[in-house]
Amino acid sequence: MRFRKAARVILVGAPGVGKGTQSERLLQRFPQLSSISSGDLLRHNVKERTPLGIKVESTMKAGGLVSDDLILRLISNELNHRGWLFSGHPSGRIMTLASSGTGATDTQSLDDDADVAAFISSPVHARGGSVEPQTSEDPSASFLLDGFPRTAIQANRLDEIVPINLAVSIKTPIDVIIERISGRWVHEASGRVYNTTFNKPKVAGFDDFTGEPLVRRADDHEDVYRARFRKFQETSEPLLEHYARKGVLWEVEGMSSDEISPKLIREFERRFVE
Repeated sequence: MRFRKAARVILVGAPGVGKGTQSERLLQRFPQLSSISSGDLLRHNVKERTPLGIKVESTMKAGGLVSDDLILRLISNELNHRGWLFSGHPSGRIMTLASSGTGATDTQSLDDDADVAAFISSPVHARGGSVEPQTSEDPSASFLLDGFPRTAIQANRLDEIVPINLAVSIKTPIDVIIERISGRWVHEASGRVYNTTFNKPKVAGFDDFTGEPLVRRADDHEDVYRARFRKFQETSEPLLEHYARKGVLWEVEGMSSDEISPKLIREFERRFVE
């Protein structure tokens, strides 16, 4: 099964709707897809002590939020190192906060705080020459982007670097999600998740492997979830409108992940598979 063009995809859905499950199933079904997680990129750059990682770590230690600029630099840097982002500059280079762990030789790294600050604050047209970055349309340059963008403002910024060509809005009735999460129990040490409805532990209240007690997540309580859901609606509606205007929004509804997955896979094949 081959793609005829690059798939650049985000999944949008309320907490608990099953975005993680759908991502895993898409990655299993379509081996050409890669997963690019903004959270994973943050952790990798901090671990590798890259210029960007040092900048992010200092921001986090100071109690600040990682800015959109920094997340965008993470993403553009990753795409560039994979060979999926290039410019019309004669050198073919895009100035990035290079990751020393990648071994890439076709990027300009930034070596000190002044360079980092100048790069982050510079406008798009000033980075990598006189033209904006171009994204590879090769089918191998296909990915699911996880964790970003979450707002319309972030989506506008992302458009400057990489145009998403499929934004999937996953919808499940809120009452169904609340019923689902109300039965969810977690083994904190391992992250194993159980559900009293469809994935019960062998012994109620205890982990199958260690026998240790299971706990409820604080945000799995109904009143907490409803507040999170309202916040999601506030930010997601403008985000979905943004992608609707771009002509790349596709909505899928279902009562469960098993109902949604076949619809999503069929649409994915229709759009991208030869």
